[in-house]
Amino acid sequence: QVQLVESGGGLVQAGGSLALSCAASGDTFSTYVMAWFRQAPGKEREFVVRISRNSGTTDYADSVKGRFTIFRDNAKNTAYLRMNKLEPEDTAVYYCAASGAAWGNYRSDSYDYWGQGTQVIVSS
Repeated sequence: QVQLVESGGGLVQAGGSLALSCAASGDTFSTYVMAWFRQAPGKEREFVVRISRNSGTTDYADSVKGRFTIFRDNAKNTAYLRMNKLEPEDTAVYYCAASGAAWGNYRSDSYDYWGQGTQVIVSS
């Protein structure tokens, strides 16, 4: 099993930046595909980005492509999400997730472990 704890959320003005972290403990971090999802009030949880076990491959939702960057440090058991040029539409609770599948997909039900979430609010 893997326990995930997100941090780094907060309030930021539109156009600003935030960096989220997802610290993992338990099972071997490097064996999991890591992803970030988000859920805005009244909306379904949506895929944001995922990164392969060795950081060789990433996959971004169109809405964040060019603005968000995912990376991971397997030595530190941590995944990160750097968010630039934030927009009010990015306001949501952000969740990190881990999948034991080889690559997985966009579906939230393909991820085995979840963090508790961290709130991001972007003011206009």
